[in-house]
Amino acid sequence: MLDQNEGIVNHAGSQREQVGEMTQHIEFTVKKAGERLDKLIVAHVGERLTRTQIQTLIREGNVRVNGEIIKQGIKLKGGERIVMEVPPAPVDETVIPEPIPLTILYEDADIAVIDKPAGLVVHPGVGNETGTLVNAILDRYPEIAEMDYAAKRRGIVHRLDKDTSGVILIARRAPAMQRLMRQFAARTVEKVYIALTEKSPRTNVGRIDAALARDPLNRRRMKVTRAGKPAISEFKVIERFKDGKTLISVKLLTGRTHQIRVHMAFIDAPLVGDKVYGFRKVRFGRQFLHAAKLCFDHPRTGERMCFESPLPANLESFLDNLRRS
Repeated sequence: MLDQNEGIVNHAGSQREQVGEMTQHIEFTVKKAGERLDKLIVAHVGERLTRTQIQTLIREGNVRVNGEIIKQGIKLKGGERIVMEVPPAPVDETVIPEPIPLTILYEDADIAVIDKPAGLVVHPGVGNETGTLVNAILDRYPEIAEMDYAAKRRGIVHRLDKDTSGVILIARRAPAMQRLMRQFAARTVEKVYIALTEKSPRTNVGRIDAALARDPLNRRRMKVTRAGKPAISEFKVIERFKDGKTLISVKLLTGRTHQIRVHMAFIDAPLVGDKVYGFRKVRFGRQFLHAAKLCFDHPRTGERMCFESPLPANLESFLDNLRRS
């Protein structure tokens, strides 16, 4: 059996691998003459790919030797440059409908407006393939499955974080989905949130215009950066508490990932309970952020519609305790 390092030059610059959700790019240089191409690749990649998978890659032209496509059984002379492009594994897009209880604020043949509880993930992903809002709406509105749209996000016009509660809009049919998404893109949808900050903003009203992008050091976080996408939030103080915590309303003029959480932390007023952008010592079991109001034009009739969600009982109770302290 060929040793895993035999026939391969392993030095700086002789091989490059980029592993992730996108196509893997693998390069190496052949050292020893007389070896079969498929056997050398098996030796290089180890258990990541089976021989059958490697033979398929060669047959489909995803492996090149000195820039040329050759047959898998050819023997190499040594010194050849091998370049492989390994497409990502097919993703299972199956979403199983589940009879999860939902609080429906409004529904008709085109849309549904739901009061999402904290803790409910919006769409399936790694570690959350079941028990999501998409699983629930597919059970209640089976026609959503007919949409020609990303299977795991069918019906989802916009998103809320797992631990954010409140109003979320669902499209039941493709035409409604397209028209509503155009409204969000045109920024004609009104989105108002209620949040509690650990520290008080310096002003009673404010506008935060700070572009956001993924943090290159932690892809689960967002950060303020000039190279990011435009992000604008407007806030207004509702109530200040003795310990510095402050209840605010926030109107989103854009809809970037984690926008309110990052913007408030950026002005040194992070949200209570935010384990990612807030204080390390978490004082509440969830982030204090609630989507309180959503206004949009009905995708079929054009009628302006507004829906509101009251603060959940646990958030109201937390505020009452602050008022008594």
